[in-house]
Amino acid sequence: MRLFLSLSFLFFILVLRSTAMAEPPKCAGIEHLSGRYTVCTFDPAKDAIRLYGARTLDTAGATYDQLNTHLLRNGQHMSFAMNGGMYHHDYGPVGLLVEDGKETGALNHDDAFGNFFMKPNGVFWVAEGKAGVMETEAFAKAGLSPVAATQSGPMLVIDGKIHPRFLPDATSLQIRNGVGILPDGRVAFAISDVPVRFHDFATLFRDRLQCNNALFLDGSISSLYAPEIRRHDRDAVMGTIIAVVKKLPW
Repeated sequence: MRLFLSLSFLFFILVLRSTAMAEPPKCAGIEHLSGRYTVCTFDPAKDAIRLYGARTLDTAGATYDQLNTHLLRNGQHMSFAMNGGMYHHDYGPVGLLVEDGKETGALNHDDAFGNFFMKPNGVFWVAEGKAGVMETEAFAKAGLSPVAATQSGPMLVIDGKIHPRFLPDATSLQIRNGVGILPDGRVAFAISDVPVRFHDFATLFRDRLQCNNALFLDGSISSLYAPEIRRHDRDAVMGTIIAVVKKLPW
């Protein structure tokens, strides 16, 4: 079995590289203010954007290699992945998590300390070929049945406005990642390549990417898997992973 998975993985890498040559690039580097970012965009009508929790993978903390092995066993592979939200010490989700249409973490309305609870927080969701970012309370009232969703916080951009608690001269600098919705409905995932403040990261989504709504996913543990640009943060251990999943071509 191990030999089969190893050979399958090698073959899929070769196929992935040849496919990447034929497709337009999904990821690009962007400079904004004093920061550098990697931004990857996907069309939810064409690309299968999914969420995976560490508990689903039956592991105490998930890695990109573990998820890829899990997918290969099911005739799939991932072409992109990013840490997908905040989690407890046992790697369980802090808030809502929907995997393959099943709720594995409940929507969290609590008031507490930390980035997740810096209201408004929000939900990134995927349903019926569309994706969105909404404030938590708005999502709760929307009656959606997403195939994938993750709750995190704070919101970076809310209806075109920067989160009210972000300061342009804040001194807290971190590697950060988040997700926003482009005007044409595509999903933009961004990660900073250098430590940045919340305010600068939010203006990347609002001013450069023209996202009306965007959600912070995490900082300090932010990571990326993007073989198209030969990026694979192997040391990352996560509670939740967002991945773009494809069927193996055999």
